[in-house]
Amino acid sequence: MVMAVAAFQSVVAQPAAVPDTLDLRTAIGFALENNFSIRQARERIKQQDGVVIEVSARQIPNVAASAAYQRNDPDIGQSFPPSIQTWQINLTTSQVLYAGGGVQSAVKSSKLAREAALLDLQAAINDALLQVRTSFYNVLLAREKIKVQESNVELLQSQLKTTTDRFEAGTVSSFEKLRAEVAVANAKAPLITARNDYRLAIESLRQTLGLTAGQADALRKVPDFVGTLDFTPVAFDLQTAFDAAHAKRPDLERIAKLAAAREEGLTVARASSLPTVSAFGGWTLRKGVTNSFGDSENGWLLGVQSQWNIFDGKATAGRVTQARSLLEQTKLTLTEAQLAVEVEVRRAYSQWQQATELAEAAQKVVGQATEAVRLANARYSAGTSTQLDVLQAQVDLTTARTNQIQANYGYNVAVASLRRATGQADEFVTK
Repeated sequence: MVMAVAAFQSVVAQPAAVPDTLDLRTAIGFALENNFSIRQARERIKQQDGVVIEVSARQIPNVAASAAYQRNDPDIGQSFPPSIQTWQINLTTSQVLYAGGGVQSAVKSSKLAREAALLDLQAAINDALLQVRTSFYNVLLAREKIKVQESNVELLQSQLKTTTDRFEAGTVSSFEKLRAEVAVANAKAPLITARNDYRLAIESLRQTLGLTAGQADALRKVPDFVGTLDFTPVAFDLQTAFDAAHAKRPDLERIAKLAAAREEGLTVARASSLPTVSAFGGWTLRKGVTNSFGDSENGWLLGVQSQWNIFDGKATAGRVTQARSLLEQTKLTLTEAQLAVEVEVRRAYSQWQQATELAEAAQKVVGQATEAVRLANARYSAGTSTQLDVLQAQVDLTTARTNQIQANYGYNVAVASLRRATGQADEFVTK
């Protein structure tokens, strides 16, 4: 058992290595263990576990031991015959019998707060994994933009070679050759930008994953990102989305649990105006006539004690007022959060509708633009079209390809955002 615990601690202590290949599922799994927001939410649960244990301790007997030893001048000794020292050992057990329901309510409140912490963890997971998905899609988007720009440069360089050959053959003017060279030069700037966007997207993903610089190869190694930005239509219904959000959103459930905890807190505040009754029992050993343990006096004791603050200067009324105000604030927070969730769902649904329309439209344009480039090159080779027509067709194709991958990216992000808005866990997270 000890070896197993030591092995577990060793695994936890070792930083996770950067994988050679990284797909979305692996990124989600890595973030579940290393994302800082998720780890902090887990620690809040541990903190609340401690609160539950502390409050629950008032329900079980309390055992205390005490001891005292004293040396004094014989003239002030309180025993007979006079002694210069006294000592006493006590062992006492006490149990609260009645506290106006305050103890039970405090325990219920702490347990409800712990349930709220669990829901806070689920909300943190949903938020963090949406960021991971978005960051991963950003990496794929930047990578695809590089491919589009590289393809554009290759086509323009091919066009430049054709124009140069025709210029040397004397069939085109130097102006057309110059225009082809300018087109190639202009195409390099978007390529440089796309490569920089790719590097920045990787750093953003590294942050959301929780891949710290202390991990051995986190800064040097760039994994091979596996995945594509495909358009796979998914159907959603607005009313169903509203119903799911109200039923499944962990942040709404969390506030509802806190409101229930505030209800119990109101009972705790009222209980301070009621009497507290406790039973106690114990055993005492104290110095006898001489300093020898053999002459010591010992015995047991049992009793009941009560305390009732009959007048506390309206302190209880003040605590009740505070507790009632906290409860009302929490209820208002819940109502406000419900409204915010409804607005968020409507916005996410609208974004999904827009993204669907854009993705569908972009699919058709790429095919048309590709055919336009083929026809422009054919006409240019036949001498029935100008180089400007070819360059314009190429620009249109590049724009269409960029719009398509941007639309696919927007659609995938919109789907993930709508799932999160309705309280659904990430599809790669197993319950």
